[in-house]
Amino acid sequence: MRIVFMGTPDFAVPTLERLIADGHDVAGVFTQPDKPKGRGYQLQAPPVKEVALKAGIPVYQPTTFKDGAALEILQTLAPELIIVVAYGKLLPKAVLDLPKYGCINVHGSLLPKYRGAAPIQWAVLNGDAVAGVTTMQMDVGLDTGDMLMKAETPIGENETAGELFDRLMVLGAELCADTIAALQNGTLQPEKQDDSASTYASMLSKEMCPIDWQKTAQEIHNQVRGLAPWPVAITKLGGKRMKIHATRKTNVKPGSAAPGTVISERPLIVACGGGTALEIAELQAEGSKRMKADVYVCGHAVKPGTRLG
Repeated sequence: MRIVFMGTPDFAVPTLERLIADGHDVAGVFTQPDKPKGRGYQLQAPPVKEVALKAGIPVYQPTTFKDGAALEILQTLAPELIIVVAYGKLLPKAVLDLPKYGCINVHGSLLPKYRGAAPIQWAVLNGDAVAGVTTMQMDVGLDTGDMLMKAETPIGENETAGELFDRLMVLGAELCADTIAALQNGTLQPEKQDDSASTYASMLSKEMCPIDWQKTAQEIHNQVRGLAPWPVAITKLGGKRMKIHATRKTNVKPGSAAPGTVISERPLIVACGGGTALEIAELQAEGSKRMKADVYVCGHAVKPGTRLG
């Protein structure tokens, strides 16, 4: 099938690679413009662009779809289908209507739950037991089109958003391949979304990072996992900021210790709200590197009774 692919970050790469491996005629790839990164602010190509160039596929990086130039390129490429995975731009109706089979999006949630920019992170932040991906026939709304196929997977007790992201991008590639196969053999059965059951997954921000130790251990554990690897949960020790990269649940009870109080140094366990406690597994002190909490306490006094927050 003649396909144009639209995507930008790592999450989109496995799907593009699968389209190439399956022998589809990928006529072109649309991705976001290169962006400056690092201390030298050197322009860095999106991961999707690098894969496309290695495969000899033409790459297009329009800054807008409003001036008609991108539409003209697409008309010249004449795709039968457009596949969209984490592209980062809304497509106008003229683009959605161009291909014979329209535009199919691979979305990192079990729609209609978690429409929007950060579905994987919010599934972890909210403590969901199950996550997944959905292929969807795109329309002019934000992740509102008819659902085509779904695949789900359990979320591990200690799994971070980053780890789940890595699994779902592979699952998404497989689901996209299955969806195209079903499209070709005429077995797709589109299903309308129940808008009343929809939720929105907004972008993450650093304002979400400070830990409130008054919350329960489970809530804080979800926060730490959901904000990993970015923007990372934080607390304070001795007035200095400390990143908390990983935590583990524990059966240890805090007794009368106030939330935010260290109740054990090795393992490093902190009292939380609701009569619960949480083990800090990996941390990063200000001006230092990420390390296991057991290693950190070998060189730093974090005695029981120490307060975090």
